[in-house]
Amino acid sequence: MADIFSLAEQNGFDRVAPLCMEALTPRSEVREMCASGRCQRYDHCWSCPPACGSLEHTARQMAAYRRGVIVQTIGNLRDAFDYEGIQDAQERHKAAFAALARQARCLWPDCLPLTAGTCTLCHKCTWPDRPCRFPQKRLSSMEAYGLLVSDVCLRSGLAYNYGPDTISFTSCVLFEKEP
Repeated sequence: MADIFSLAEQNGFDRVAPLCMEALTPRSEVREMCASGRCQRYDHCWSCPPACGSLEHTARQMAAYRRGVIVQTIGNLRDAFDYEGIQDAQERHKAAFAALARQARCLWPDCLPLTAGTCTLCHKCTWPDRPCRFPQKRLSSMEAYGLLVSDVCLRSGLAYNYGPDTISFTSCVLFEKEP
C-alpha cells in the first residue's frame, strides 16, 4: 500500500507532516468569518457553510478518523503585492491537492480531504437548487469545517507564516476511519 506521506511529497508539496488530530476542533469564530462574506462563498456552494454541515456535524465527521496528513505549498513573492506570484502558488497547490485527494480516495474511499479555499470543480455551483454534480470529488476547505488553519499548522509542527514576501496554502487529508 502506498504511503500517503510519500504520495504528498511526490505531488510536489513544500511541507508534509502528520496531522495533529487533536487540533481538529471546529471554532465558531472561523464560521463567523465565513458568514461575514470575506470570501463571498458562504451560502453559495455545496462545499461551504451552511451546505457542508453544522460545526457539530463537521466535528463528528473529523472525529471519526485516526490519522491525517497536512500539506503546504509555499510561494515566494517579489513583494506583498505580487498577485501573479500568489496566483501561481495557489494554482500549484490546488492542482497538487486535487491529485493527492484523488490518490487518497483510491486508497481510502471514505477519507476526508480538506483543501485551501473553496471547491472549484464547476464554473457555477448548483447550490441550492440542484444536487452537487460531483459529490464524490467535491472539496470543502479547512475553514469551511471551522478549523483555524494557523492553529492546526502550529500544533502539527508546521509554520503558518514563512516570513515576508511568502504565502502558504495549507490542506489536509484525514484517513483511517475508526472501526
